[in-house]
Amino acid sequence: MVTPRMTLAPRFLVTLWAGLRVAGFARRLKRRDHDLRAQHQAFARLVAQSARTEFGRAHGLAATLTYAQFCAQVPLRTLSGFQPFITRMAAGETDVLLPGRCPLFVETAGTTGPSPLLLPAPEAVLDHFCLGLRDALFHYARRAGHTRVFLGRHLHLGASIAVAENQGRYRTSLDGLLTLCVSAWAEANLRSPPGEVAVLPDGPDKLAATVAAMRALNVTLVAGTPDRLCALADQVRADAGGTEPTAPLATLWPNLECCLHAGAPTGLFTEALRAALGPKPRLHEVYLSAEGVFAAQDEASPAALRLIADAGVFFEFLPLPASGEVGPDLTGTPCVPLEGIRTGVDYVPVITTPAGLCRCVTHDIVRFVSVNPPRLQVVGRTGFRLNAQGERLTERDLLAALQAVCQRNGWAPISFHVAPYAQRLGAGQKAQVHEWWIELRTHSMRTPMANVLAPELDAELCHHHPDYAQRRASGALGLPLIRLVMPGLFERWAHEQGKVSSASKLPRCRPDRLIADQLAALAPFYQGTIAPF
Repeated sequence: MVTPRMTLAPRFLVTLWAGLRVAGFARRLKRRDHDLRAQHQAFARLVAQSARTEFGRAHGLAATLTYAQFCAQVPLRTLSGFQPFITRMAAGETDVLLPGRCPLFVETAGTTGPSPLLLPAPEAVLDHFCLGLRDALFHYARRAGHTRVFLGRHLHLGASIAVAENQGRYRTSLDGLLTLCVSAWAEANLRSPPGEVAVLPDGPDKLAATVAAMRALNVTLVAGTPDRLCALADQVRADAGGTEPTAPLATLWPNLECCLHAGAPTGLFTEALRAALGPKPRLHEVYLSAEGVFAAQDEASPAALRLIADAGVFFEFLPLPASGEVGPDLTGTPCVPLEGIRTGVDYVPVITTPAGLCRCVTHDIVRFVSVNPPRLQVVGRTGFRLNAQGERLTERDLLAALQAVCQRNGWAPISFHVAPYAQRLGAGQKAQVHEWWIELRTHSMRTPMANVLAPELDAELCHHHPDYAQRRASGALGLPLIRLVMPGLFERWAHEQGKVSSASKLPRCRPDRLIADQLAALAPFYQGTIAPF
């Protein structure tokens, strides 16, 4: 172990403080019914807050409201449904979704829709993110069995943290919000890169400036989406003239022990990320978005994430309809609170938050693997499923199938997308199939071929997914159609759509052909223009 460059606080005090806090955190989690009690408290606090607003008065909210009354009086809404209220708040109106005036707003990343949306970010939201991120790090320290992660810098990669001001109201990105929510001690001792680098827009220049600013510091944690972390490793390797070993981050920062990836699972980036980090750093997943911090990995296995129930968000869970889609009319749709969840059921999280959102339907699909404690998997996103013939396939299902096939054949997938396709068989005859657009890494030992991928993917999906197998057996679905694309097609698509900073969030499937047709427009065999997504 290399002697670390000291944080501003003495090393022994940091170790003592962190050890006591993590031990207290572990005891709290072991208390009987801890999660349920925390949820009841969050519900009471948030309903009482909303009761003092225009929204609350319109829905008859009161501090004494029961959960059943809350469900009956407040309909479910998506975040888009809250935008008229938030627009008024951003214009300076008071007591709309929150008591008083809200001066700060955060923009969503816009990965699940055509454009970013606004969210209020009052002090209570900053407190929530501070608590949620703290607990996520405490989960990591429990896994690691020590608190050395707090003895070095935490390097966060992401969008610009710049705050824009307009007539006394401020806007920032999620990354900017994460900077504002950290404590003064964490800002001074942990968070990096420095402000003059963090305000730069995401891109190659920011990566180069980040490496230059952090090269001589002791970094114990790197955080960001998987694609940006891989890009950081490429930048370190490029700065070294390409002569560094295959684990440049561990070479540059010998005390690096934690890679916190948030906003997207590692997915296809797992192998590249592990090669970039080396064998020592642990991967640590956190489930968060601009709406809140929802769950974090609490075991060595990344199979599931522990729900963070005591950071101020109240959770409900909407069982995913048999159609696999959440329709626009959510009136009367039944949800269950945390005490009503069951394992193996696909749910859409519904959240009530300190931002004034009441019963806001998210875009995620989760599946609990245990109830006590509540641990979940993020299996996909609403609107990003294949279910035209009742096959009920999520992004996670498709990813697992492709990874299994590629592992057997020694292929390394870079990116992929799956869409429905009506394949012409003859005059007036068509078959419904899944069209796979796949980019594989070059120079594999075995040449990838579509006529190998198609039957193997089909067999993999049939083996693990009875609904898909039944549709294949009945003839409702044909054999998958595979399109192996030239290197760089998905990167070019990301540039064309302005989604370079969130490449790891590319929808792996859609029930329509929007992205598939955009890819076709960029492929050499097709010329044309498609409206951007």
